[in-house]
Amino acid sequence: MNDSVDKQEKLGSETPTRRKRVLGAPNANATQSEDDKKSIPSERESSKPARTRKLVPGANSTTQKTNDEKIVGTPSKQNGEPKRTRTLSGANTTKLQGGKGSESQPRLRKRSIQGASSSSVELPSERPSEAKKPRIGDTRSAGENKATVKEEVASAEDGQPKKKRRRGGRGRGGASSREGLNKLEPVQAIISDTPVELNDKEMERRRGKERNGKPIGRYQMCVQVTDGVTHIAVLEGRTLIEHYVSRPSDDATQIYGNVYLGKIQNVLPGMEAAFVDIDTPKNAVLYRADVTYDLDDTDGDLNQPLPPKAKKMRGKFNARKNEPRIEQLLKSQQAILCQVTKNPIAHKGARLSTEISLPGRFVVLIPNSSTYGISKRLPDNERKRLRNILDKVKPKEHGVIVRTASEGVTAEEIERDVKRLLEQWEQISELAQKSKAPNLLFREPELAVRIIREEFNRDFRGVVIDDLNLFNQVKGYMDTIAPALADRIEFYDSSKEPLPIFERYNVAEQLRKALDSKVWLPSGGSLIIEHTEALTVIDVNTGRNVGKYNLEETVFRNNLEAAEEIAKQLRLRDIGGIIVIDFIDMEIRKNRAEVVNSFEKALAREKTRTQVSHISDLGLIEMTRRRIGEGLLESVSDTCPSCDGSGVHLHDSILNV
Repeated sequence: MNDSVDKQEKLGSETPTRRKRVLGAPNANATQSEDDKKSIPSERESSKPARTRKLVPGANSTTQKTNDEKIVGTPSKQNGEPKRTRTLSGANTTKLQGGKGSESQPRLRKRSIQGASSSSVELPSERPSEAKKPRIGDTRSAGENKATVKEEVASAEDGQPKKKRRRGGRGRGGASSREGLNKLEPVQAIISDTPVELNDKEMERRRGKERNGKPIGRYQMCVQVTDGVTHIAVLEGRTLIEHYVSRPSDDATQIYGNVYLGKIQNVLPGMEAAFVDIDTPKNAVLYRADVTYDLDDTDGDLNQPLPPKAKKMRGKFNARKNEPRIEQLLKSQQAILCQVTKNPIAHKGARLSTEISLPGRFVVLIPNSSTYGISKRLPDNERKRLRNILDKVKPKEHGVIVRTASEGVTAEEIERDVKRLLEQWEQISELAQKSKAPNLLFREPELAVRIIREEFNRDFRGVVIDDLNLFNQVKGYMDTIAPALADRIEFYDSSKEPLPIFERYNVAEQLRKALDSKVWLPSGGSLIIEHTEALTVIDVNTGRNVGKYNLEETVFRNNLEAAEEIAKQLRLRDIGGIIVIDFIDMEIRKNRAEVVNSFEKALAREKTRTQVSHISDLGLIEMTRRRIGEGLLESVSDTCPSCDGSGVHLHDSILNV
């Protein structure tokens, strides 16, 4: 018996003892002998803390943490049902310093199930406090103050749910959650100023052509305002050639030309682009080619090896010798001044550029740039005169581009336009210093004012507006920048006129036809225009056109009509991106070249940049057209919720399979 006791004591000093499961009441089925029970010293049980599991009645669960105890509770499903808790109980729990004996004395873990009336075991008060180690799923750092924990426990005991924190930025709906926080009013374009004084001779020269006291011109503009939605139609003669739509909710979609103080979210070196938060539903994209920089401000080694070039060069932007990479120019969470160059379309965000340009009536100001230019549409004599004026009024630290509308204007008008834009830029710079990214710094004026600023000239016989407030705004703007043409702004009183303005000028009927996928040609042929996600396809058909002489002549004449009409439809429907046109096959090479030349001349009548390839042997022409925003169809329609825009319904017999 003594030998067995000595052996167990020796084993107990070297290896931890086996855990012992004890129930609150004596176990009748225990098989342990009395000798084995006596072989364990009683001092060990009294000197080691035991973990006890007991049932504690209560409805609410709490989490407490003190220097010497930890109680973890789980909420019960029914009120009054006892809940399980774990407590560490024991007498002497202080660690013995030094010696093998202190290290070889393990703690016995006792489990007991006690009733609700059982007395609680005293917990040790001499245990040293230890910092909580971080665990996976923790919502706070390991070293937080324990007072915070007690406050959260108190709030949980009161029945108040604990607030959850979202990690990793603002998450969903970030733009709406920041509304009203540190937001300053953006700078507005200056559209009212003291009118320029012109003598009678100069006013008569700029007034334009008249017949019987009425102005005449090739174009006319009609503006209709209905329920806050502004429709602008541009007519050539009586034919509708352009249509624009502006809504009050377009502050998030129609943002072309706005200036923002954005915050870079992430930089993608593999895409040579960065995503920027400009306080819109979707982050905007900033490509490396659109980033302006100063070599003194770049970060990193510019002489480090660049990635291998592609097999085929895709333009001048791929020539990257001695150019810094985008990760050297931009960093995450960096505030950056940028301007929108392309509206967000469908699931794509807006496109940005760090080169700011502020357009005026006669010039375009490019801050912090050395740009110097004059419109190529002007004749050589006029370009020479404007170059002399520009040398005098151009600021040293900013760039200036003279627009086509400056033809025939005086040096005083150009100087006033430059000063007006400089004042806007100073206001934008001051607001950028006060604002916190992301924030809108500059907003373009109303759509009608922008269209008049860009297009209105002596070729327009008039602008008719049916809204009095908009009429007064446009009238005041024209009195400032072009007083000789201010009398061509007219107010259309719908209450006194028998027809709405779009019905009066036959705009409504042409607008409905422009939304149809099929367009008829004068000779009987037709066009089929179909939109896809990647490109737009236009098919040319002879239709009812049977010709007179031979097939080649009939096809050639039909293709010439189609080339003219396609150019009009691209402008009216504002179709951009990649466009593939399927002309009818022509055998004679000369006829193919003439169709392409006619098509290019028709496209040159508008300002939008296009690029046309040669016609292939199959009669296909591939072209691109600059895309700034949504097309006409998307601006006046919504996607069908039933078919999701596909235009077809599946049979019930298929859906029930």
